Amino acid sequence: MAEEVLDTAALIAWPMNRMRGCFAVPSQRVELRRIAPEREIVIDSVELQWREPTANSVAKATEIARLSGDIAGLSETDLAIFALVIEIQAVLVSDDYRLQNLAEKAGLIWKSVTTEGIQAMWDWQIICSGCKSIQPIPESTSPGKKDFGKCPDCGARLRIRKKY
Repeated sequence: MAEEVLDTAALIAWPMNRMRGCFAVPSQRVELRRIAPEREIVIDSVELQWREPTANSVAKATEIARLSGDIAGLSETDLAIFALVIEIQAVLVSDDYRLQNLAEKAGLIWKSVTTEGIQAMWDWQIICSGCKSIQPIPESTSPGKKDFGKCPDCGARLRIRKKY
């Protein structure tokens, strides 16, 4: 069986014995504490492999995410999960459509936790909600998945949308 990297949805939804031997990134512990503190406590009983991706893997993941525009909607934890999948050539286990999109674009295997998963790959762009100007894709993840800043042309809020 191929190695698997679990996103936080899998850490919350999967049975404990199914997670044994799988990988996760350390920053997911913070998410677990916030979303499902009782799960974070019992997850230590599973032989989960907590691993930080290398800087080289993060750089590769960032480049793939920038090319598709997905970087704008990723958290640092999401990027680390994707980087670890690249690094160990594992199967991504995630309900996050953005992560599934990236795995598909990178030619990596993914599977869903509880959802059906993506039906098509998308590219993204940042657009001004006021003047509709297209802005450059950020170089790195954004602190808030929906906070892309203000338009340098008119000052209106920037948002992400599917590229047509």
